[in-house]
Amino acid sequence: MEKYLKKNFEVESKNPSEEAIRRWRSAVSVVKNPRRRFRMVADLAKRSAAEKKRHKIQEKIRIAFYVKKAAINFIDAGNRYEYKLSDETRQAGFSIDPDELASIVRGHDTNLWKQHGGVDGIARKISVSLDDGVSEKDISQRQKIYGLNRYVEKPSRGFFMFVWDALQDLTLMILIVCAAVSIGVGLATEGWPKGLYDGLGILLSIFLVVIVTAISDYKQSLQFRDLDKEKKKIMVQVTRNGYRQKLSIYDLVVGDVVHLSIGDQVPADGFFISGYSLLIDESSLSGESEPVHVDQRNPFLLSGTKVQDGSGKMLVTSVGMRTEWGRLMETLSEGGEDETPLQVKLNGVATIIGKIGLGFAVLTFLVLTVRFLVQKAVHHNFSQWSSGDALTLVNYFAISVTIIVVAVPEGLPLAVTLSLAFAMKKLMNDRALVRHLSACETMGSASCICTDKTGTLTTNHMVVDKIWISEESKGIIGSEDGNNLRSTISERVMSVFLQSIFQNTSSEVVRGKDGKHSILGSPTESALLEFGLLLGGDFDTQRRVSKIVKVEPFNSVRKKMSVLVSLSAGGYRVFCKGASEIILGICDKIVDKNGQAISLSETQIKNVTSIINGFANEALRTLCLAYKDMNETSSEESLPAEGYTLIAVVGIKDPVRPGVKEAVQTCLAAGITVRMVTGDNINTAKAIAKECGILTDDGIAIEGPDFRNKSPQEMKELLPKIQVMARSLPLDKHTLVTQLRNVFGEVVAVTGDGTNDAPALHESDIGLAMGIAGTEVAKENADVIILDDNFSTIVNVARWGRSVYINIQKFVQFQLTVNVVALMLNFLSACLSGTAPLTAVQLLWVNMIMDTLGALALATEPPNDKLMQRPPVGRGVSFITRIMWRNIIGQSIYQLVVLGVLKFDGKHLLRLSGSDADYVLNTVIFNTFVFCQVFNEINSRDMEKINVFRGMFQSWVFVGVMVATVVFQIIIVQFLGTFASTVPLNWQLWLFCVLVGFASMVVAVIVKFIPVKEGKQTFTNMHHDGYEPLPTGPELA
Repeated sequence: MEKYLKKNFEVESKNPSEEAIRRWRSAVSVVKNPRRRFRMVADLAKRSAAEKKRHKIQEKIRIAFYVKKAAINFIDAGNRYEYKLSDETRQAGFSIDPDELASIVRGHDTNLWKQHGGVDGIARKISVSLDDGVSEKDISQRQKIYGLNRYVEKPSRGFFMFVWDALQDLTLMILIVCAAVSIGVGLATEGWPKGLYDGLGILLSIFLVVIVTAISDYKQSLQFRDLDKEKKKIMVQVTRNGYRQKLSIYDLVVGDVVHLSIGDQVPADGFFISGYSLLIDESSLSGESEPVHVDQRNPFLLSGTKVQDGSGKMLVTSVGMRTEWGRLMETLSEGGEDETPLQVKLNGVATIIGKIGLGFAVLTFLVLTVRFLVQKAVHHNFSQWSSGDALTLVNYFAISVTIIVVAVPEGLPLAVTLSLAFAMKKLMNDRALVRHLSACETMGSASCICTDKTGTLTTNHMVVDKIWISEESKGIIGSEDGNNLRSTISERVMSVFLQSIFQNTSSEVVRGKDGKHSILGSPTESALLEFGLLLGGDFDTQRRVSKIVKVEPFNSVRKKMSVLVSLSAGGYRVFCKGASEIILGICDKIVDKNGQAISLSETQIKNVTSIINGFANEALRTLCLAYKDMNETSSEESLPAEGYTLIAVVGIKDPVRPGVKEAVQTCLAAGITVRMVTGDNINTAKAIAKECGILTDDGIAIEGPDFRNKSPQEMKELLPKIQVMARSLPLDKHTLVTQLRNVFGEVVAVTGDGTNDAPALHESDIGLAMGIAGTEVAKENADVIILDDNFSTIVNVARWGRSVYINIQKFVQFQLTVNVVALMLNFLSACLSGTAPLTAVQLLWVNMIMDTLGALALATEPPNDKLMQRPPVGRGVSFITRIMWRNIIGQSIYQLVVLGVLKFDGKHLLRLSGSDADYVLNTVIFNTFVFCQVFNEINSRDMEKINVFRGMFQSWVFVGVMVATVVFQIIIVQFLGTFASTVPLNWQLWLFCVLVGFASMVVAVIVKFIPVKEGKQTFTNMHHDGYEPLPTGPELA
C-alpha cells in the first residue's frame, strides 16, 4: 500500500506541481460523492481561467504604465471624455468626479493631474487638508460619493447548498431508488402501513446522514470564512482630524492621508504628497519586476503594490472596485487552495479501500443472489416469481450498496479538513493565524526552527540602558540619570547628540486625541526618541531648525540609516546611525568632551570596540551615532560612505520574553533544534542565546560574513553545530534554510518580519511572519502569522501540528477497523448463511458513527504535553504505521470472532427461542457491533499507551459524541425497530452487548503488549513512524 501511495499520492506541502496534483486525481477511481470529496481541493479549471483573466488585466495595466496616454487612447477607443460633475457630488462639497479622479491614477495621466493643480489642487477639490487629513464627520459622505474600500467577493454558501452536496452521493441516490422500489413492492405485497417500513427506514436513515453531514460541513465552512476574514485584515497608519492613528484598510476613504514605510502594501490608489527614496514594487499589478521611484515627478501610487524602500505620505483618491487592484482581487480567490499532503494521502487510502469494498459488495450481491436462485431451483420454484422475491432481491441489492457506503471511507480526506479547521480556530484564539492549511499540518513535522531574536525571543520593549559619550560610559535607569547625564555633558556635545536622534529617524512623536505625546515607529528608534525626550529634547523644534534633503532608510543589507539635512547657518550635515562596527568603520574622527571633532586614533578605536563588546556581553543591542559636515551636496549622489565623526555608542536593553527559556526546552525535548538568526552584534546574540537556552557548550555562534564565505563542504560540517548566526543578511537566512532542507532533509520553520525575509519564508517548509513587527510583504509570503510575535506561540503551532497528525492517525485506525469488520461480517455471512446480519438502515447508522461522528470525536482532540516529548515525524515515513496495523488487525480479529460466533451459534449461547429469535439475535449482533465501535473509539485515543482515558473528559466534543452515539443507539433499538429491523432487548441482553463491547478494551491492552518490529530509525531511540518506543513499567499507567 505504502509504495502505491508514494507513487501516486505524494505532493509537496508548499507549491505542489500541477503534474503531481493531476496525477493523484487521475489515480482516484472509486468516489461516491465527488462534489463533497473534492470541495476542499483546488479547482484547476477555475484557477486557470482566473489566471488568464489576471494576465489580461495585468497586460492592460502594463500598457498603461509604459505606453501611457497613447495606449490608453487606443484601448479605450476614444472613451476619454469630459467628466460631468453630478449634483450629488457638488452638493456634498466636492468638485471632482469620482471616475475622473480614478482615471488620473489608473492612466498615469500627468497632464490631467497638472490641470487639476497637482496634489494640492486635488486635495482642495476633495475638501481635505494634507496636514490634518479627513474629518471624522465627513466619513459617511465620502463613502457615499466615492465608495467603500471593499472588493467584490464570492458570496458564502448557505446551509442548504451543503445539504445538496451531501445528497450528490451516488450510493445514497441508489439507496433512495431502492427505498422507493421497496415501498412500491412492499405496499403491493404487505399493504398499508407495513409495506412502508423497510423503504421508509432507509429514507429516514439517509435523511439523518445527509443532515448530520451538512451540519458538519457547514460549521467547517463558517470556521474557514472567519479565518479568511482575519487573513485579509491589514492595518495602516493615517492622519485624521489632525491625529496619527491606525485604521483597517477597509475603513479608508478618499481624502485620507496614509503614511507608508518599507514593506507596507499601498492600500488604495492615490498621489504622492511627500517622502524620501520611495521605491515601489508594482509586480503584483503589472508583472514587471523592476521597482518604480515615486516622487513629485511620478506621483502615482496604485493599490496592491508594495513599498520596497523609503517612506512617504500619500493622498487616497480611489478605493475598492474603482482601483485596478479591486478588479484583480476578484480573481485571486478563484480556484481554491492547494490540497494538503495528508488530504492527498488519505484520498489514496480511501481509493484502495474503496476498490476492495466495491469488490466485496459485488461479491456479496452475487453470493446472495446465486444462493437465492439455487434455493428456488432446489425447491422447483424457479419458474414461479412473486413480488416477495423481487423485494428480496431489492434488499440484497440495497445491502450491497450499503456495504459500499460503509466500505468507501469518504470521510478520511474530509477528516483532515475537519481537524485542520478545528486546529486553526484554536490557534487563532492562541494568537497564531494560519494562512495556508498545509502549514498547520507540516508544522507538526518541523525538526528545526530558525528564529529571529528581536521581538520573538525578546519583548521588543526597548529602552536605552547605557551610553558611551564624551569618552565616558554611563548607565541610564530613569529621569534622574537623564538629568545627571545632561549636567555632565557640554552643551555642544548634547546639541549634536540630540540632532542625531531627532533628525535621523523614521519614527515620529505625535499628539493623540487625549493631548498626550506618543512615539510611532520601530522599537529601536522609539527607544532613542524616548531617550532624547528624557534629555529635554523637543522633536518638533529640532525638525524645524533644519530641513531634510535626503534620506537613506535603514534596511537589513545596509544595517544603517543616513539623513542629509541643510543647516540654518548654511551648509549641510549628514547624520548616520546603525550597527556599531559598521558605523565605527566609516568614522575617522570622534567628538571629545568639549564637542570638538578630533582624529580617531588606533587606541581610541580599540577602546570604543571594547565598550561595544562590553555592552553586547550584557545582552544590550548596540548602536553608534555619527555625523559629517559638508559644504555642498548633489541630490543625485548617494550619501558619503566614509569620513564621519563618532558621537556616541548607545546600549539598548530588550529583555527576554517570559516563558521563552521553557519554550526552547520544550522544543529540544521534542527533537526540534532552535537556531537564532539575527542582525545584531555577535556578543549580544550569544548573551541572549545563552539566556534562552539556545546556545550550548558544544554549539557554534557564527557571523553572517563568515558563514557565506564557507565552502559547501565546510558548510556541511558546520551546519549541524550552528546555533546562532549574528550580523546576518536575509540571503544568509535563505542559504541556511536551503542547506538544512536539501542537504540534511530537515523540515524547517523560519521566522521573518522584513521585506527581505520573503525569499527565506517562501523557501522554508513553514514560513512564520511576525504580526506586530512584520511587514505586509513578509506576511504575504508566510504560511502562519504569529500575531503576538512570541516564540512560545510558535511552539504552540508545532504542538497543534503534531496533534492534527496524530488525531488523523487515530481516526484512520478506528475507521479501517470498522471497514474491515463490516465488510468481512456481511460477506462471510452472505457466503455461509445466505443472509446479511446488518441491514441497510443499520449499516447507514454505522457509517455515520464511523464517518462524520468518528471524525468529530477523534479528529478534534486537543493536544497534550506528551506530544512534545517525542521526536518529530520525518519526511517520507509511512502514515499508516506498523503499530496501527497491529491494533487494526487485533481488534478486527476479536470483533469478527465474537460476531461470527453470535451469528452462527448465538441462539444456543443466548438461549433464544420463539418466533422472534432471529430478530432478537440480529438485534444483539447489531447492538454488539455498535458497542464494539464505541469502545474501540476510546481505544483509538492512544495507539500505544494503555491509559486511554487520560484527558478524555477535557475533550467535551469526544464525550459529547460518545454520549450521543449511545443515546441514539438505545432509541434505535428500543423504539425504532419498525424502521431499523430491530426488536427491544431486555436488560440482560443489553448488559451482554455492553460487556462484549467493553472487552475490546481488554483486547486492546493485550494487543499493545505485542512488540512491533522497528523500521529504519530517523532519530536515536525512535521508531520508523516517529513515535517513541512502547513504554514499560510505571509509564504504562
